[in-house]
Amino acid sequence: MLHIYSIALQNIFLEVVKINLHYLNNQAKNRPPLSETQQSLASLMQKSHEVLVLLRQIIRATDLHDKHLSRMTGLTMPQLMLMQTLRLHGPVTVGVLAKEMNLAQATVTSILDRLERKALVRRERSQEDKRKVHVVPTDEGQELLKSAPTTLQDMFIRQFDDMHEWEQSMVVASLERVAHILGAHHIDAAPMLDIGALDRGDDTPLPEYLHNQSS
Repeated sequence: MLHIYSIALQNIFLEVVKINLHYLNNQAKNRPPLSETQQSLASLMQKSHEVLVLLRQIIRATDLHDKHLSRMTGLTMPQLMLMQTLRLHGPVTVGVLAKEMNLAQATVTSILDRLERKALVRRERSQEDKRKVHVVPTDEGQELLKSAPTTLQDMFIRQFDDMHEWEQSMVVASLERVAHILGAHHIDAAPMLDIGALDRGDDTPLPEYLHNQSS
């Protein structure tokens, strides 16, 4: 009996849908054509919606990648980039790190403090000049870098560099315009594709294999 009622309700629902579609089609046919002004406004609204969708996609992609990076490494994007900079330039001072990453020295120091608590870097006196303190990746830090995924920023830079110069200029000009529209052009920002404070912490634990190595 319940099955029969279910079929009956489905049929009623389908009929209602057909009636509504028929009504909407008739309304569309009888609706007067849009004026040129209305068409122009509709086109502008459509374009603004497309831009908003693109902006949302960029923000979501950055956020999702940040979460993926955190799950894989237990690090934030800025922390991983600092580790990669250390691998590239070897033991260096905080000042050199800040210069290479285009970040304020205070920001780099804060990131280093968090990495040091995770036992991924250490500070040690220079053998040549005792006044200088170098930052050195630990064995755990070097092991983590071997399995770290490619960052979204690295992928963007690689593909952006492959563009023609005129394409790069168009992208920069468009983004500059968007930044002005949003009132974001006056905000001091580092060249890093990341959301949130650069020196923020991450409660995600390090990968299990690093714990096993240190134990």
